[in-house]
Amino acid sequence: MDADTILRIRPMLTEYLHEFDGCMGRITNHSHLRTYVSGQLGNLERKSVEPIADAAGVPPRTLQEFLSMLKWDDQAARDRVQRRVARRHFHPHSIGVIDETSFHKQGKMTACVQRQWCGSRGKKENCVVSVHLGYVADDFHTLIDGDLYLPEHTWHGKRARCRAAGIPDDVVYRAKWKIALEQVQRALGNGLRFSWLTFDEGYGGKPPFLRRLDSLGQDYVAEIPVSFVGWTRPPEVLYRDHSRDKGRARRRKLPRLKVRNTPAVEVRNILTWSPVLRAVPWEQYHVKDGTKGPMVWEAKRIAFWIKDENGLPSRPHHLMVTRNVLKRNEVKFFLSNAPEGTPLEVLLLVAFSRWRIERLFQDSKTELGMDHFEVRKYPSIVRHLILTCISHLFLAEFWLAHRGKKSGANRLPGAGGHASPGPGLDSWRSLLSQTSRIDRGAIGHNTGADCCGPSFASEANHQMPTGDRRKAEDHNNLQVATVLAL
Repeated sequence: MDADTILRIRPMLTEYLHEFDGCMGRITNHSHLRTYVSGQLGNLERKSVEPIADAAGVPPRTLQEFLSMLKWDDQAARDRVQRRVARRHFHPHSIGVIDETSFHKQGKMTACVQRQWCGSRGKKENCVVSVHLGYVADDFHTLIDGDLYLPEHTWHGKRARCRAAGIPDDVVYRAKWKIALEQVQRALGNGLRFSWLTFDEGYGGKPPFLRRLDSLGQDYVAEIPVSFVGWTRPPEVLYRDHSRDKGRARRRKLPRLKVRNTPAVEVRNILTWSPVLRAVPWEQYHVKDGTKGPMVWEAKRIAFWIKDENGLPSRPHHLMVTRNVLKRNEVKFFLSNAPEGTPLEVLLLVAFSRWRIERLFQDSKTELGMDHFEVRKYPSIVRHLILTCISHLFLAEFWLAHRGKKSGANRLPGAGGHASPGPGLDSWRSLLSQTSRIDRGAIGHNTGADCCGPSFASEANHQMPTGDRRKAEDHNNLQVATVLAL
């Protein structure tokens, strides 16, 4: 961080970090917090403990102890991040985005490391995986939570190895969807509210996760795997035993599906064979402008019944099938528990908002050094993730305050830069405002015909200029130096 940048942001940063005074305990920890966050915001090539300490003129040992040994409440600091977001960035159409990221690490001593899929390398590698929750509200987005994933076979059952890596005995294996659910519940407990949640098939393919979100009253749009099963027509359920010889008949569990029922089928087979889906016409939507021209997806949706915890049909959901017009083999399936009558454009808008979490990961890694940590102990890594949330929130607020007003900023990146082959996914605010918590009911088979089409986009929205996603991402690159130069 150069001297000019330090002088210009220091008053704002000092005021911001006072938010966390109650979490730091001793006065020296306040100084360590300022040093660490300033280092993450600076222009160091590497943003691990030693370069940050050297740039600040403090012994590296002090920052290492700040992460590992010194007493301060990191969990309370995370709560304060979320409460600040809830207080300052409340939005009636906010979106929560769940995803995981990975950090390539050598050796076997780093907490939670194992050979597994490493998204940053695009293959199986030795890495650490963390699950994150992001918050999106119009032009604003930030990371609000992050937890390490403890592998089951290589760590959970080996408590001696866990203790050597600083992993407490009460930290045990949890499926990634359970970590994500805890993060959502924690955010709700800290006053955050999400109009929508969205996540990829790694979480959408877990029915218990979807059921728990539904029980919270939380609307979601989930990408689901092609193997996800359900019904396009609800199967019949028996609630009474109709056996004629009740004295001799074996008592059977009720309620239950009738024996003669159409079995639940995988969604990939629904796309190929279902007459219900075939009867619904495809609708084209201009998602973004790419380097090779407009990216257009077509979509249709039908009512879909998934299995509840007893294997019985749940209430109807939206099953949305989308495919790339230019690459017909590129097909995605989405499931939503949204209220009846939710426009298809809204579901698409939420589904295609997942790029924001990738933007958050990219900013956090390239600008804040989230993947530069060289510590190995579990508490140190967890604290590093929380400190990165603190740094990112400051950066997001700073960018929001200094970016100026940009026309078309509310739109999905790249939507409708020119005459498009179909209706664009237009204004974020105007589309989501149509879905203000309607009472949920049955989703009719023909809702796609009623809810789709350009009638949901206002003329004002069509006249708003937009750019392609690449330009939007460049605009959203959260660099302090770049913002100050504007």
